[in-house]
Amino acid sequence: MTPDRCFSLLLALRSRPDTTVAALAEDTGVSERTVMRDLRWLQDAGFPVLARRGRYGGVSMLPGAALDTSRLTPPEREHLALTGLDEDQRRRLGVEAVSDRARRKVAGARSGDGLLAVGDLVVSDNRPWFGRDPGGVSPAALIGDLRRGVRLKVHYERTGRPPQWRTVDPYGLLAKGGRWYLVADEAGTPRLLNLLKIDRWEPLRTARRLRPDVRLADVAAELTSGWETAGDLEVHLRIQAYQVERAQRILGSRLTLGEPEPDGTTPGVLRCRVLEDVRQILAFADSATVTGPPEARDHLKALAQRIVDHYR
Repeated sequence: MTPDRCFSLLLALRSRPDTTVAALAEDTGVSERTVMRDLRWLQDAGFPVLARRGRYGGVSMLPGAALDTSRLTPPEREHLALTGLDEDQRRRLGVEAVSDRARRKVAGARSGDGLLAVGDLVVSDNRPWFGRDPGGVSPAALIGDLRRGVRLKVHYERTGRPPQWRTVDPYGLLAKGGRWYLVADEAGTPRLLNLLKIDRWEPLRTARRLRPDVRLADVAAELTSGWETAGDLEVHLRIQAYQVERAQRILGSRLTLGEPEPDGTTPGVLRCRVLEDVRQILAFADSATVTGPPEARDHLKALAQRIVDHYR
């Protein structure tokens, strides 16, 4: 059993004193047969899990039971808490690489049905293709002050503006798309600060002031979903069929496509935050045609003319 599924199963058992194998299978996203095998693993590992068969059967954990991490060293516990990061991201965060012995402590031995462990068959690499080595502030350098729970003054550079000192109340770090971000409140407003744009920072002596009952994961989800869905400017365009897949890959969720037309084009809507974002369409040359609004067409023509003038 993988560490992720182990923790998910234990959390489900602790949140509901009495449940069923079917409910646990739905919670953890695996089959009922897999849940039964996982429950036997927990019992063999010493967890007081009771599984009762029959009409009045069910699954429960005796009161007071909890995940016993006493068998793990502090670095191993830190490693398990950082689910989803690849080895390079853990290294940049300053977390010691977990040993094979530590993995066996949690994942257990090879299952009785002879199947290989999923953890031995999947490797995670969160770096973007052709991505450069990350610059800016190292997450490992910043994590010490974050763990102290103090406010920070960060020297932050925004595109087109000179760097400024900003005082923030940090929740923690977010690793997304091969980059690191500082998730923090600034004057009570959530912010996502790219570590590439922080050249230095100063820890303050005052404790961070976070909004009550708000967690790092909640703020990060709010900020990232807001960024991906934001954009009031809708640019309508038509894309040649042979470029549709490339457009989806480059523009991602910002592009909404319609049904292909008889003339070999596919209509679409590109959601932009500002008018300048239409420059992304230049990558498709004459295989993408902007049909509206007029200001988007005019701006795209002006950008194209600047390119022509530059190479004249």
